[in-house]
Amino acid sequence: MEVEGSSKKMIATQAEMVENKVSLSYRDQCAHLLIPLNKCRQSEFYLPWKCEDECHTYEKCAYELVMEKMLQMQKIHEEEARMKQKGIQFIPLIPKTANASFSTA
Repeated sequence: MEVEGSSKKMIATQAEMVENKVSLSYRDQCAHLLIPLNKCRQSEFYLPWKCEDECHTYEKCAYELVMEKMLQMQKIHEEEARMKQKGIQFIPLIPKTANASFSTA
């Protein structure tokens, strides 16, 4: 399965992630590495030195994913700046009302 805007493919299926009880917040392109890591952790009673290889592999994948997202955001910001310089009105990705604070007084 291809994820839009990412160079990494989803390898783990939704069924596999549900079966292995992968939390929703961890269901990304690195989930296929998290499943064996969690199995190792459970079988080794969460001793940190027992699953170092699996942990390193998963953390490297997660780091690469974050760096890729940061690069995408940098490109978006650069495009915004170019549009501003040309005088083209920019429509923000997140409306200003999303950060508005509401007072009850």
